[in-house]
Amino acid sequence: MDELFAHVVEFISQEWVRDIFWAVALAAVTAAVSHIVAKGLRAFLNRDDNPLPSSSIFVNIVRAVIWIIGGSTILDSCFGINPNALVTALGVGGIAISLGFQDTLSNLIGGVQMTIMRIVKPGDNIEVGTETGVVQDVSWRHTTITNARGETVIIPNSIISKTSLVQLPPVNQISIPFAVTSERPMDDVKADLLVAAKDAAAKISPITQDPKIFFSEVTEYGFKGKIIMRIEDGSLAGSAVDAVVRAIAPITR
Repeated sequence: MDELFAHVVEFISQEWVRDIFWAVALAAVTAAVSHIVAKGLRAFLNRDDNPLPSSSIFVNIVRAVIWIIGGSTILDSCFGINPNALVTALGVGGIAISLGFQDTLSNLIGGVQMTIMRIVKPGDNIEVGTETGVVQDVSWRHTTITNARGETVIIPNSIISKTSLVQLPPVNQISIPFAVTSERPMDDVKADLLVAAKDAAAKISPITQDPKIFFSEVTEYGFKGKIIMRIEDGSLAGSAVDAVVRAIAPITR
């Protein structure tokens, strides 16, 4: 037993074993700090009084910085490797690596710009090229949106920063164009349309913004306009539009 204990002590006392032990310990501390800071930052970003969007890109950047600091500390204190000297020693290889990560850097910079300038934030209803949907998250590499079919679409940040971006109305806002062919006074038709639209939509989802009517054109067959309102549940917008159209159809004729 004493001999076995002596071998264990001799093994533990070796310098490379101590270096590995401290490296593992520092990595564990770095992981713990990264987890705690990321959790606290998410809680801060989800607060109502927070001026920044609740995108995960900030969390990812902070975690990356913590791990870079932790990795540099491990290399320097445990293995005697100076991180600055290591980066310098890469030389041309570092340039080649940076060129290889050109798309990644472009996505990262694009994501940071969009988030800080609040161009895109979770909850926005956007259109990029042929894709339309509600923004779920902006990460360090891509923006995730959910379209009307419930599909998740992943768009690289660099594509959004280089493509025309259309900020659409919120998904819970419904817009119904109409044309009135009756000869009744416009004010009377407007009053009836407001009541019918509100009653029909309220049966589908609670209304958060009362309907408004805007007349846009007078033709030889009558006048045209649009009803705009907002409901609580955006996923029921299609059903609400259907109900409103059915309700106002008799009034417009």
